[in-house]
Amino acid sequence: MSITLIVSDYGQQISGVQAQVLSFAEYLAQYPKANEQKTRVINLCDTEQYLSEGYYCSLLAQARQHEVLPSVSTIVDIGSQLQNGGEMQLILPSHFNKALNAELNGTGSSAETFELPIYCGNTASVSFTRLANYLFMQCRLPLLTARFSKSGDLWRAFLKKKSITSLTEDQFSDFHTQLEKFTQQVWRSRTKTKKHRWDMAILVNSKEETPPSDSKALKLFVKAASQLGIKAELVEYDNCIDYRSFVARFDALFIRETTSIKSHTYELARAAEKEGIVVIDDPSSILRCCNKVFLHDAFSYHKIPSPKTRFVTNYTPETLTDLADTFGFPMILKLPESAFSLGVYKVKDEAALLEKLKEMIKVSALVLVQEYLFTEYDWRIGVLNNKPIFACRYFMAPNHWQIYNHANNSEAGMAQTLPTFEVPKNVLSSAIKACRFIGNGLYGVDIKEANGKAYVIEVNDNPNIDTEVEDKYAGKELYMEIMQEFVNRLEARGRK
Repeated sequence: MSITLIVSDYGQQISGVQAQVLSFAEYLAQYPKANEQKTRVINLCDTEQYLSEGYYCSLLAQARQHEVLPSVSTIVDIGSQLQNGGEMQLILPSHFNKALNAELNGTGSSAETFELPIYCGNTASVSFTRLANYLFMQCRLPLLTARFSKSGDLWRAFLKKKSITSLTEDQFSDFHTQLEKFTQQVWRSRTKTKKHRWDMAILVNSKEETPPSDSKALKLFVKAASQLGIKAELVEYDNCIDYRSFVARFDALFIRETTSIKSHTYELARAAEKEGIVVIDDPSSILRCCNKVFLHDAFSYHKIPSPKTRFVTNYTPETLTDLADTFGFPMILKLPESAFSLGVYKVKDEAALLEKLKEMIKVSALVLVQEYLFTEYDWRIGVLNNKPIFACRYFMAPNHWQIYNHANNSEAGMAQTLPTFEVPKNVLSSAIKACRFIGNGLYGVDIKEANGKAYVIEVNDNPNIDTEVEDKYAGKELYMEIMQEFVNRLEARGRK
């Protein structure tokens, strides 16, 4: 059995609740008591200012081993996360986005902004009870206003503190009703259970045509994370929210959206790294892997076997002649930043070479020119922290020279997955060697095996991991191995 105390300098306005109402001065003087029952404290004093009565109320409550709302850590955390205008921004899980859209569509509303008062984790609007409770668990303050703003299909929540003195008569009536209910409830705590020691964001983009992982694979990542003590949730990024607010909620960030230096994926990785959050892909890996100029220059410097490659900046007659003499036809042209075989072209003669170079140099100051190596398939070796974890043969698309035929609805060739111990040694060693100067993240190394040699084509951060393809041999163990790497890094972070 426990007793509930409501500490407020406006306590005279609160009556008819199953709790003792007292001022901060009374709480300071009368407690703790000898042999007192288990005590809960609802702190309604002003907590805006550091070292205010509200701050000391929660501090003393915790010292007296009273369960208190809000806690001192909540007061400090909320204060540090408040953005301009005194609001804390949150990105909602995808199921709440769908529920909000369905609810508003069902009422015929086309509103893209609305407000929801949240009192003690509840709201007068029954339709939004679960949402109000979720937001309360993220920001455990007795009085909140949630302002929602829509961007595309995504909703953002802006949370703001409220005080009793700011409530209108009707609002105070609603607050009093919810407060009465709350004093009779068993309090839920946001503290993590033994099952989940850490929180992880898995960044996804539901609108992406060729995501790095399909929906089944994402579910397997979430399940594997849970088995290892990580509470993982799929989150989508809203370009309007600031990066620090996004990553501040999590201990780890796993990017399963196609990365680019020019997109939010890189900025989020940077923000996560600055905050001490474990992140894969890390920003250095994204920088290095997303640019083929860096990769091939590094391949040359580190003596990693790769196709004959040149960088060109013009399409003068002398350059065209030199390229024809050096590489012969056909030859391959690549834009430095490209993915999924986009920005990669095969030219068959000098006229096609001139036309394509003119087009590409308008986009990039440098173009990669590479010898053409015919193979029926490319190797893809998955490497995590310099250890191979999967191996696939990606066969060329039917009647095409690439794995993906973008001229035919991005048709892809078949894939064959093998255990890593069946991969030729020169292929495996080239893959591992190619990753060492990139970092210790998760990579997919593309290799062509020709003329008795293993030529590294490129190293991809954020490699594809799809069900029935990359996981065909290892199955669920592949997802466990990747999540175990996160656990190892989270553990190491905690020991520093």
